[in-house]
Amino acid sequence: WGRVSITERPAAVDTRLRSGHWEGDTIHGAHHKGGVVTLVERKTRVLVAAPITDFKASTINQAIQNAFRGIPTQFIRTLTLDNGKEFAGFKQLEELLRARIYFADPYSPWQRGSNENANGLSRQYLPKKTDLRNLDNTYLQTIVQALNNRPRKILNHRTPAERFLKLTRVALHP
Repeated sequence: WGRVSITERPAAVDTRLRSGHWEGDTIHGAHHKGGVVTLVERKTRVLVAAPITDFKASTINQAIQNAFRGIPTQFIRTLTLDNGKEFAGFKQLEELLRARIYFADPYSPWQRGSNENANGLSRQYLPKKTDLRNLDNTYLQTIVQALNNRPRKILNHRTPAERFLKLTRVALHP
């Protein structure tokens, strides 16, 4: 497969001192039909997401590109994913994003803790067993905006959107 382990990821990513390091995953809908690709920036905890109709690698890659629209390329340095087969097209994605992709160890969700937390918060709006096959992107972006504008204790009660804007000078738009 050629996957690069998280153990090979630069140690600087763990410090969260530099922006542009992302964690990614998918949220599955009822009966694994439809879902959402979620991507969280490690320093600011900002979330971007895109709906998916299936879990084919090509669908996932397109959704990740869609989710990253509006994010300046200099703020996409690395992406750490889980080992799901939906990420089998990662080599093409590395070329498209011009970013290095790493993979967490199997059964180690804590290695992508920011993303797992964001997915948990997303489940307040998209409970398990929700049919996500026809999830409206406008509704999804409303959820993302709500989560990005929610103050977080880890950010000294600032919001991910505020932190992202301060760091990048880019306002997030739904």
